[in-house]
Amino acid sequence: MDFKDYFKQLADRIAKLKEQIATEEATKNAFIMPFIQMLGYDVFNPMEVVPELDCDLIKKKGEKIDYAIMKDGEPIMLFECKHWQQDLNLHNTQLQKYFVASKAKFGVLTNGIIYRFYTDLVKPNIMDEMPFLEVDFENLREAQIEEVKKFHKSYFDVDNILSSASELKYMAELKSVIKKEFASPTNDMVKMLTKQVYDGVITQKVLEQFTDLVKRSFANHINDVMSERLNIAIQSTESRGNVKEESLHDVDEQEECKIVTTEEELESFYIVKSILRNHIQADRITYRDAQSYFSIFCDDNNRKPICRIYFNTANKAIGIFDADKKETKYKIDALDDIYELHEELIQAIKKYIED
Repeated sequence: MDFKDYFKQLADRIAKLKEQIATEEATKNAFIMPFIQMLGYDVFNPMEVVPELDCDLIKKKGEKIDYAIMKDGEPIMLFECKHWQQDLNLHNTQLQKYFVASKAKFGVLTNGIIYRFYTDLVKPNIMDEMPFLEVDFENLREAQIEEVKKFHKSYFDVDNILSSASELKYMAELKSVIKKEFASPTNDMVKMLTKQVYDGVITQKVLEQFTDLVKRSFANHINDVMSERLNIAIQSTESRGNVKEESLHDVDEQEECKIVTTEEELESFYIVKSILRNHIQADRITYRDAQSYFSIFCDDNNRKPICRIYFNTANKAIGIFDADKKETKYKIDALDDIYELHEELIQAIKKYIED
């Protein structure tokens, strides 16, 4: 079985069992130990996996890490574990203490669903405040699975992982900076771009004018890129003679250029997919964006609607279709509210399961 298949198998296990997991110890047994086994380590071999390893720097408090992965008698990776409902943001300082007290180069903070990978890129032997990699089993991404694969016993190489960790760290920080600049360009960004197109003196009035122009230019560029990709995808589909059925509500070309698929809409898609994956093949669940709503289908077929996400209005909502394709809207305040509608979503796909 491929490494990705093991990942998806564990994701399915988490979705099925998590509501029955009441304690931290149960979380370790049901979710975290299988994860360590997935990395190729024998959890029952103390030469490879040591539970409750002493990580007490001053040797007086008896502080212990939940699991330590060993190589040649030395820890190479630490696992600090919490109950699956625990907020990991409250516990990274605990892992920092253990990291300093050990010779391990990597630390993992996890609640069995989210795994945060840390190292010491900023200061040697001092764990970084931010993880270089985070994996969420309720929102799996293939690129992240490939990064985790580097920790497998068969491929484990400290230098290779550190090189990747450095790239991941700075890419994440750059993405954060770019996202902020796109949403609200700073004066420095506006000045830098303005100087390349404007020959006059950049006064405060000019700066204010170009701030709005830069923001709009960013948005237009994103729309152009997405429109170009959409056209390429359509042309590719047509060349294979596999043109998909028309939308329930056609969107004309001018509207398509205004479509921006947001990160929040994509997150909603992954949530719906995680809810339904135990009832229908995950790759049958697809999406398309429109100007006024974000649609989720079965088999990429507009005649098989599952739901629509309405995040472009003041009152966010999700519309779920019944067997007669009648849509019922539910107001939501946060993405997590979608999980409360799991029964309605499951009912929406029952008619497609045997297709």
